[in-house]
Amino acid sequence: MAHRWAVILGVSAGFGAAIAEALAQEGFGIFGVHFDRRAAEPSIRALKERLAAYNVPVVFRNENAASDDKRQAAIEDLLERMDDEDTLTVLVHSLAFGTLRPFAGERAVARRQMEMTLDVMANSLIYWTRDLCETGRMSADGRILAMTSAGSTTVWPNYGPVGVAKAALEATVRQLAVELAPQGITANALLAGVTETAALRKIPGHEALIEQSRQKNPSGRLTTPHDVAQLVRVLVRPETHWLTGNVLRVDGGESIAG
Repeated sequence: MAHRWAVILGVSAGFGAAIAEALAQEGFGIFGVHFDRRAAEPSIRALKERLAAYNVPVVFRNENAASDDKRQAAIEDLLERMDDEDTLTVLVHSLAFGTLRPFAGERAVARRQMEMTLDVMANSLIYWTRDLCETGRMSADGRILAMTSAGSTTVWPNYGPVGVAKAALEATVRQLAVELAPQGITANALLAGVTETAALRKIPGHEALIEQSRQKNPSGRLTTPHDVAQLVRVLVRPETHWLTGNVLRVDGGESIAG
C-alpha cells in the first residue's frame, strides 16, 4: 500500500510529538528529526512504539535539523525508504531551540547566538522546503506547517531573539505560500495559545504567563499540543487546498478575550 509521508522537525516532544501521533492515526508514514540527549531516549522510544502501533512506517533521526549535511543525509534516507508510489505530503516545522537573552545589557545576546536562533527557528524552514520540493516527490496537495508564537508580535522579557525568529518564520510562510501555489502546495503558520511545554518552561517568568493565560482563556485552561494536532488532521485534507499564507490561531479564543 502506498504511503503519504510526513516529515516532522522537532518530533520528540510537545507539538511535534502530538502532530506525529495524529498523522500516524491518519495513515501517514512519519519521518521525524529531533535533537535530544540520551536522557530523553526512553520517552522517544515510547513515542515511536505508539506511532508504529498504527501500522505505518516510522523513522526517527537524532541530529541537528539546521545542519546542511544532516538535512541532505536525512532526505536521502527518506527517499531510500519510500516506495515508488509513496509521496511526500506534509512538512511540519516545530523546532524550539534558540537563545533567550535581552538585546542589550550585561547578558545581551551575542551575534552567533542571534544567528543560530534565526537559522534554527526560521531559516531552516526555507532549506527543508526547497530541498524536499526539489526531490520531485512532494505531492500536488502538499502541506507546509510551521509553529509560531505570540512572541512574534508581543514583547516578553529575554524573548527578543526567538521573537525575531518567529516573525521571520511567519514571513517565510507567506513567501512560500505564494511561490508554491502553482504546485498546489500550501503553507501556513500555527500560533498556539500558551501551552505548557519544555520550551515554554525555559522562558523566564513562565509561571506568571501560564497563570495569566489560564485565567484569560474563555475555556479556563491552557492550549494543549493535542488541540493543535487535531487542527493539523483537518489541514492535511484535500478540502483545505485554498487555505494558504495564514497565521492560524489555535488558542480557544485566548487572544481575543478581554
